[in-house]
Amino acid sequence: MRTYRIMISGGGTGGHIFPAISIANTLRKRFPSCEILFVGAEDRMEMEKVPAAGYPIVGLPVSGFDRSNKLNNIKVIGKLLKSLRLASKTIREFKPDIAIGVGGYASGPTLWMAGRQGIPTLIQEQNSYAGVTNKLLARSARKICVAYEGMEKFFPYEKLIVTGNPVRSDLEEALTKKEEAVRFFGLDPNRKTILVVGGSLGARTINQSIIAGLDALYTLEDVQVIWQTGKNYHEESLKHLKAYHGIPVWCSDFITRMDYAYAAADLVISRAGAGSISELCLLKKPVILVPSPNVAEDHQTKNALALVVKNAAIMIPDAEARERLIPTALEVVRDEKQLAMLGKNIELLAQHRSAERIVDEIVNIIDK
Repeated sequence: MRTYRIMISGGGTGGHIFPAISIANTLRKRFPSCEILFVGAEDRMEMEKVPAAGYPIVGLPVSGFDRSNKLNNIKVIGKLLKSLRLASKTIREFKPDIAIGVGGYASGPTLWMAGRQGIPTLIQEQNSYAGVTNKLLARSARKICVAYEGMEKFFPYEKLIVTGNPVRSDLEEALTKKEEAVRFFGLDPNRKTILVVGGSLGARTINQSIIAGLDALYTLEDVQVIWQTGKNYHEESLKHLKAYHGIPVWCSDFITRMDYAYAAADLVISRAGAGSISELCLLKKPVILVPSPNVAEDHQTKNALALVVKNAAIMIPDAEARERLIPTALEVVRDEKQLAMLGKNIELLAQHRSAERIVDEIVNIIDK
């Protein structure tokens, strides 16, 4: 059997990186001798996460365009040109059989130059709304693996494959770990549990909403909270929390065992990133989504609405969260019928074996 050489490009956030690593792990499991090279953006989290997962990575000096200050884009264009040259050099040296783009700054230059050099490309689009870069790259891509139906609005229909978004392998066993999870977090097994997550850096509005609701949480006897603040907001959150001695809140800047966090949760509060939504669907977790307003083309709101229209999630706009989030969460987590309905409906949107199905497409393209 020949040795496949595969280039995977993208990153910037966990929503791009974790699916990419999941695809790489599935490739390596199926083809132990395959060569995999990642291409990311310098100073972004993939430069740490990818080597930690056991894969080599090349960093490009690429960055996003500044929509608020056009003068800054002179530097951005310079970085883009340098990134195109470095991507081209990396492709020539590595000689990949295929280049895969998972979104993020590095995907654009890498897939563009791969196409120019006759290398087949595949796009993995996580969101329900495609960005400008992926729409441009789609013209030369062989296949586009998507997580949502209806993506022919953005891409050629004949190239689309609905695979879902790959998730971290440890999460798929989370539903069997409830008792372990309760012990891990030191929870009361007789209380309902709300899990609050805002990504590794944190979500300002979600954290401020929890702080605004500490008075209500302090007096509770039937509900407890697992609160991931993110590293940017942890110190501030702890200052507020210290005033409430004995409050049923487990607080940390980062949760090392997300499988346990999901296992313990009766209700989740989260941003509406595509990766998080895919995990919640697979784990059939009732969720209140607070879409970030600070993302391209407001795609998190579109991700959330794709669930809301099917009664598979509740959405609270960022601007309304401080007032509404905790009262809504307490109402929902105590309503067994609503929890059951949300869990049942979100499970219907789950896509299983996503990484395996994407690898099937990769192999089909290479072997054609």
